[in-house]
Amino acid sequence: MLFERRTEAALETTTQPLQNQRMNIPMVRTLFLLALLTAFPPLSTDMYLPAIPHLTALWGQSLMVVNLTLICFFLTYCFFMLVYGPVSDRFGRRRPLLVGVGIFILASGMCALANDIHTLIAARIVQASGAASASALSLAMCKDLFESRQRARVLAYIAVIVALAPMLAPIVGGWVIHYFSWRWVFVVQGAMGVIAWIGVYRMTEPLEQFTALSAATAVKVYLGLFRNRRYTGLMLAMSLLILPFFGYLAGSTDIYMVHFGLNERQYGYFFGFNALAFLCGPIAFSRLSRLLSVKSLLTVSFGGIMASGLLMVLIPHQSPWSLALPMWGITFFLGMSRPPSNNLILDQVNRDVGAASALVIFTFMTIGALSMGFISMAWTDKITVIGSLGTIVGAGTLAFWLRYRSRFLPASADR
Repeated sequence: MLFERRTEAALETTTQPLQNQRMNIPMVRTLFLLALLTAFPPLSTDMYLPAIPHLTALWGQSLMVVNLTLICFFLTYCFFMLVYGPVSDRFGRRRPLLVGVGIFILASGMCALANDIHTLIAARIVQASGAASASALSLAMCKDLFESRQRARVLAYIAVIVALAPMLAPIVGGWVIHYFSWRWVFVVQGAMGVIAWIGVYRMTEPLEQFTALSAATAVKVYLGLFRNRRYTGLMLAMSLLILPFFGYLAGSTDIYMVHFGLNERQYGYFFGFNALAFLCGPIAFSRLSRLLSVKSLLTVSFGGIMASGLLMVLIPHQSPWSLALPMWGITFFLGMSRPPSNNLILDQVNRDVGAASALVIFTFMTIGALSMGFISMAWTDKITVIGSLGTIVGAGTLAFWLRYRSRFLPASADR
């Protein structure tokens, strides 16, 4: 209740007209619906991670083959992000969401019934085609409903809520697998999809101006976005920061459960500990943004990712904590950077927001999928590889930011 009152008080002055005109549910419910939609990727992957070593043994497959259930999910997810973006600009946010979440629910049932790795990979591809609607359009809805300054705060609130998903999902998944089976993980995901579908069904369409786009026009829209150098440059720089996190996502089961010998529940606790950093990062941004400028906070975030990655490379890897502690730092500073960086990226465009939002997530997830494939290779020390990725991308993004930040920030952001 206290969180709800604070959230509503913080948003009251600028959201009252929007609340009356565009929404038929309270503001707090809208925030939680947006957070649930944004959380589809971690809920669709992290809950399933503790099952990966079990499936490699059950079906006699290598880690690379089983990890295709993750990699193909994200690649398909990325492709359909580009589809849902312009479709939502033409038909609104609500109808594509109802279709996409419906597909996700049906595909979750297909995953639960899979009897071999090839069927599971195919079902995960279908599941991703539906899940893609959620994250892309939830970000576009934030642009529809909130002004720039308010949107940064809303994104911070959503990030805090979304952080609970990767923190709790592997823990819940570990217990579900321990007491039932890996199939019930997908039953739980399907139930989550039903809740989201009902929320979208009850929602009033947030888009006020529709844009009729043919397929050829949609391609031109994306090409036009790529010609926006400020938008493209900032998007690529911020997306590279995800490399160590997605490497951790794909490699953590092998490191914790195979290399260090942890069971599913212990793995869930370590993974949840790292996900806690995604909760603390946005909270830190929300509090520190009252005292420091966005420019300073982003500079600290990029430097923190670089320092945490370097620490992971230098310390001896004799216990699970040699990965958990420096990775916590990488995830914390990544989480602290996401609300302001996403907001800055959206500030670089004034039209075709659905397509722009979809392209952001597409780039983000595509780079993440490449990182997952990279870490799934036969590295003798995956911890050093993840730390090296953090060091390199942290240093590179920090250098880019220090050189070009004045091009992206409004004058008020320096105060």
